[in-house]
Order: sequence, then structure tokens, then C-alpha cells
Amino acid sequence: MNEKKRNQITNVIWYVLVISFSFIMLYPIVWMLASSFMTDGEIFANPTHLIPERFMWENYPEGWAGFGRIGFDTFFKNSLIITSFCVVGNTLSASLVAYGFARLNFKFKKVFFTCLMGTVMLPGQMTLVPQYIMFNSIGWVNTFYPLIVPAFLGGGPFFIFLLIQFIRGIPRELDEAAIIDGCTTFGVYRRIIFPLMKPALITVCIFAFMWTWDDFLGPLVYLTNTNLHTVTLGLRNFMDAVSGTSWGPLLAMSTLSLAPQLVLFACFQKYLIEGIATTGLK
Repeated sequence: MNEKKRNQITNVIWYVLVISFSFIMLYPIVWMLASSFMTDGEIFANPTHLIPERFMWENYPEGWAGFGRIGFDTFFKNSLIITSFCVVGNTLSASLVAYGFARLNFKFKKVFFTCLMGTVMLPGQMTLVPQYIMFNSIGWVNTFYPLIVPAFLGGGPFFIFLLIQFIRGIPRELDEAAIIDGCTTFGVYRRIIFPLMKPALITVCIFAFMWTWDDFLGPLVYLTNTNLHTVTLGLRNFMDAVSGTSWGPLLAMSTLSLAPQLVLFACFQKYLIEGIATTGLK
């Protein structure tokens, strides 16, 4: 067997393994999509069946109608409001904090950076109770503020660390040239650093959108009014409201809840890969 034929066989085996693994990873999503067009009996009669006997298109309008006179349009609107503010807040505040750590020299800089890295490894559940007590004392429980305001106060530590790595790769000569031309410290950030951070900022936006849209624990703790619930809580309440019987409409709404993330990832996949690559994260 010559070298060319051996390489062809190796490539065929490699592609078969990759496609098989991809199918295994995508099977739950494909099953959910197919089941959203099935009746409850058909869903559980044969869990491996992916082609409905009759497409139940009515599952989508029935699920969209929601429960208790509250439709899923309300839940999607609430999720969109919270997610949009969190994306903007994380992008602006994390980039500003990262610029301070990457470019400025100030007292206790290393101590603060150590604390920042410590919070990266700190589970969010550990700070949930103190945060709830604080927000409850100022009357923010059952509002969007506990879910939105923290994003504007420094952003997530992971986002800050990611942007620090990117800024360190920008030549300092650009800062010095801007200062010679009369730019202030903030002017360097606004005119030089921020525009050059586009790939990393898009990565932050994508992660912030996905994590906020999928967040279940935060809205569960802070939002008690059903009119303020997000999509994740709406799916949970929908299942409770119908006693777990109408699985078709539930899976239909679950499928719709994935659509914004799939569209976002498909549109900005190139920038996501570029942002991760240029920040040195592996």
C-alpha cells in the first residue's frame, strides 16, 4: 500500500469518526426538534424515532400561548431585556477594568489582580446568599436590577481576564504616540484600545449573551412575579402548570429558546474563534 492510499484511508476514518461524534453531540437537539412536532404518546412510544407520523404544528401556537394568561412572548421579552443590558454592561465595564489592569500602574495592583483571579475560581453559589440579603435590603428583589446592575460594575472576572490578555498583545507604542498627540488616559482607551479590541469584545458579547440567556438560578432567586419571569423560568413553570403532560408544546418552546443562540453563534462564529485565538486562551 503506497503512501497516498494510506493517507486517503486515514482521512476517511478520521472523517467518519468526526461525523459520528458530531451526530452523537447533536442528537439531543435533533430529537427535541423532532419531538416538538409529535404527540405526547408518540414522543415516549419510541424515543429513538425522529420522524413524526403526523406533524403537530399546533404544538407551537399552543406552547406560545403559555399559561395563566401569560404567553411566552412575555418571557422572551423579559429575557431579551435582561440579556441586552447584561451584554452592554459586561462589554463596557469589563473592557474598562481590563484596560486599567493591563496598562495602568497603581497601588496594590497585584493584590487586586490576585483577588480578581480568585473570584474566577469562586462558585457563584457562594456569594448568592450575601448578594440576596444586600439586594433585598435595598428593595431590588422582584426587579431586574439584581440581574442587570452587576454587569455594569466591572463585568464578570472571566471577561476581564480575557480582555487583559488581549490588551497585552497591543503594542504600547500606540499608547505613547496617542499621549504625545495629546490624548488623556481615558482618551487612549476610547480612541486606541477599545476599537482594537473588536474580536475580543465580540467574544465577550457572545459569551455574555449565552450565559445570561441560559441563566436559571439568578431569575429563580430574584424574580417572584410571573410577569417578570424569563424563558428559563417559563419553561419550568410551563411544565409544572400542565403537570408534565403536554410535552409537545413544552419541547416546541424549548426549541424556540435555542434559536437566538444558534443564530448569534452562526453569525459571529468567525469573530468568536478569532477572539479566543488572539487572547491566548486554549
